[in-house]
Amino acid sequence: MKQDYRVLLLPGWENSGPDHWQSRWEARHGFRRVEQDDWIWPRRGDWMARLEEVLLEAPQPAVLVAHSLGCLLVAAWAAHTRHPQRVAGALLVAPPDVERADMPPNLYSWRPITRTPLPFPALVVYSEDDPFCDERAARTIVSDWEAQSMSLGEAGHVNGASGLGDWPDGISLLRGLVATLEGPAHKEEDAR
Repeated sequence: MKQDYRVLLLPGWENSGPDHWQSRWEARHGFRRVEQDDWIWPRRGDWMARLEEVLLEAPQPAVLVAHSLGCLLVAAWAAHTRHPQRVAGALLVAPPDVERADMPPNLYSWRPITRTPLPFPALVVYSEDDPFCDERAARTIVSDWEAQSMSLGEAGHVNGASGLGDWPDGISLLRGLVATLEGPAHKEEDAR
């Protein structure tokens, strides 16, 4: 993977534990986790401000790799930032449907889901048996964000409990996304 992009990991509610693929990617590939002040009672505005802060720390654009609530963070940030060019693309895994009645009160501040089209290329990966978002809701979110999508079949919440280990297929998806960012249009710019 070219080093022109920083890869930032955006965990969801309660952070990603040691068995989560995000934690494994951080250890194995040196990607940076965006730490939040409060993982238990997350506030959308606070998380957005922290993401903005990290994105503005370095001049090169980032590729965001988000899981669960981290996906909703990407959408909310993108709809409000004045610096969308800081993100080249995003891999969004298992977005939750926080508008469901059975969501815990910790996540009420994330309602309504930001549904503005994303201003950068994004691939949303979802599971058909995700306990936090049914397939129809996932497809609606993908459509609203005007993102590409891919179903993993039945993979739960695509987290540590899903038994993905290092999730090499996910790394392949990330590499594919980065390759599209480095496509012909970008090569023409480099040649100038």
